[in-house]
Amino acid sequence: MTHIPAALAGLRRPRLMVSAARFGLADYRRDRYLPRLLQGAHVGTSAAVIDRLMDLEERMDERRRAGDAGYSYARHIELLIALMAEARALAATHPQLLDAA
Repeated sequence: MTHIPAALAGLRRPRLMVSAARFGLADYRRDRYLPRLLQGAHVGTSAAVIDRLMDLEERMDERRRAGDAGYSYARHIELLIALMAEARALAATHPQLLDAA
């Protein structure tokens, strides 16, 4: 859990994708997004979810950079929205974790 601030700070994505994800934050609903994004995996604490989302997002970004025909911008942005929302939730409940960044 202590590596989350550094990992989040190290993300570098295209500005348009980040803007789209920020715009989508207002509509984020954990109970609706996470089961679909995590494909039925157990939805736990924000810290555990962030770890899983970061892994999925990293793989998605690798597909984007490689020009994979199966890559989906929409799904990638959904992952970024969830990642941002879960980071906010973690910051609200455990501010000391993200202050270290």
